[in-house]
Amino acid sequence: MKPTPQQLEQLYRLSYILTNQMLKPITLVRMDERDSSLAMLAGDEIDITISKEGKVGYDQTEF
Repeated sequence: MKPTPQQLEQLYRLSYILTNQMLKPITLVRMDERDSSLAMLAGDEIDITISKEGKVGYDQTEF
């Protein structure tokens, strides 16, 4: 299963923001085969999902 062009565009944009502006490491990028979304973990607390339409959702866990 391959990501859609919209997912790739958002993945590139978010990767740039996370690593160059927020200085967060990206620890995981994985395609969820159940709903074709991309899952991304950054740093210790940022969980991002990108739908196949390119819509971004995120959740930040505070410790």
